[in-house]
Amino acid sequence: MTDTSRDTRSTRPSESEIRKTSAAPAAPVETQGNGHRTSPSQDGKSVGVLVKQASEQLSDLVRSELRLAQAEMAAKGKRAGLGGGFFGGAGLMALLALQALVAGGIAAIALKLPVWAAALIMAGGLLLLAAGLALLGRMETRKVTPLKPEEAISGVKTDVERIKERAHR
Repeated sequence: MTDTSRDTRSTRPSESEIRKTSAAPAAPVETQGNGHRTSPSQDGKSVGVLVKQASEQLSDLVRSELRLAQAEMAAKGKRAGLGGGFFGGAGLMALLALQALVAGGIAAIALKLPVWAAALIMAGGLLLLAAGLALLGRMETRKVTPLKPEEAISGVKTDVERIKERAHR
């Protein structure tokens, strides 16, 4: 015969287990001036105060990310402006050199043909070269990604992910 009292004792939780699993006493409920009931958080702040703080912190975060984006774009603009100036100077020098080469080419062709024919031949060659360069330029400008403040965008995405993580806890 089996001892049923022993089986009952082995399945019944001990007193310490009961204390561990019992619910904590409910937090006291406060009433705001508008009649809404709120319960304090773990550090004693009401939900309304926590929501207000979160809203203020989010506003501060957005403002700081916008300042970062503005500073980043200003720095990129300065570098692009300086680089553009150097390219402009190089372009001017190349134009002067090209004019000298064209004059030399016309003079060379004029040794065998009349000067007007030499000038027309050189102009036709330059127009073909210009058309080829224009097509290359068009292809390259289509590949350009739009200018955007990448660090600020990355920071905002990280912040949003962190907020989502903490909101789901």
